Amino acid sequence: MLKKISLALLAGASSLIAAPHQAMAIDAAPLPEPSVIYASRRAPQPQMRTAYVQPQRSNLGGGFIEFLFGDGPAAQSYQEQVYQQQPAYYGGREPLPPMDPQQQMIYQQQDAAGDPRLRQFDPKYEKQLVDYHGTERAGTIVVDTPNKFLYLVQGDGKALRYGIGVGRPGFTWAGVKTISAKREWPDWTPPAEMLARRPDLPRHMEGGPENPLGARAMYLGSSLYRIHGSNEPWTIGTNVSSGCIRMRNEDVIDLYGRVNVGAKVVVM
Repeated sequence: MLKKISLALLAGASSLIAAPHQAMAIDAAPLPEPSVIYASRRAPQPQMRTAYVQPQRSNLGGGFIEFLFGDGPAAQSYQEQVYQQQPAYYGGREPLPPMDPQQQMIYQQQDAAGDPRLRQFDPKYEKQLVDYHGTERAGTIVVDTPNKFLYLVQGDGKALRYGIGVGRPGFTWAGVKTISAKREWPDWTPPAEMLARRPDLPRHMEGGPENPLGARAMYLGSSLYRIHGSNEPWTIGTNVSSGCIRMRNEDVIDLYGRVNVGAKVVVM
C-alpha cells in the first residue's frame, strides 16, 4: 500500500516538472494572424482581353470564327455587322437620325430607275395619227420591230401608230401573216418551249386582268405568235417578249375593234 502511494506521488511530481516546459513550448509558437475580410472588398475580376494593337494578320480566317475567338479588327468589324443586322434586341444603341430630304429624293430616284414598274410611259408610244409613205393598202397592220411601233394603214397617206413591246434578242422574227382568230380576255397556255425555259409558269391561266395576254388577242396564222394586250404596260417600247407583239390594254382594245379576221400583218 505504501509502495503504491509513493509511486503516485512520484508520477505527480514528474508531471509538475514537465508542465512548465510544455507551457513554455506553447507560448514560444507564433500564432497565425487572423485574416480580415472587409465588407466593401470585391472579389478579383478576371483579366479582360484588350483591343488588338499588333500590326499582324490573324490566322483564324476572319468572319464568324475570328469574331468568336479573336481580338483583331475582323472580330470588331463582324461584331459591328451583327449589331447592325439585329432589329433592336441589343439595346443601348441610338436610333438613326432622320434622312436628309435631298438624300431621300436621290434614293427614291434610284429606286425608280431600278424598278421598271416605276418607269414613266414615253409619250411617243401613245396612239396617234401619223403620215404613212409605205405601199401597203388600208386595213394592213405593219409591225416596225426595231422602232417598237405598230401601224394600222388608213389610206390617203395616213396610219394609226401604236407603241408596242417586241421579242427579246434571239426571239424577234419577220414575215407576213394573217389574223386567223380573235379573242377577248383570252386564256393562256404557255407552250412547251416556254415551260422548258420557265418551269415556274402555270400550265394554264384563265383570262382576266392578271393574265399576261391582256384584254384582247389576235392570233397570227397557225403560229404561236399573237398581237395581244399586257398587264405590264411599262414594258411597251422594250424588247421583252418571246416573239409576240404586246400592246397596252387600251390600245389593243382599240386595234381589235378596227381589224377583222383575215387582215394582213407584215412584221419587219
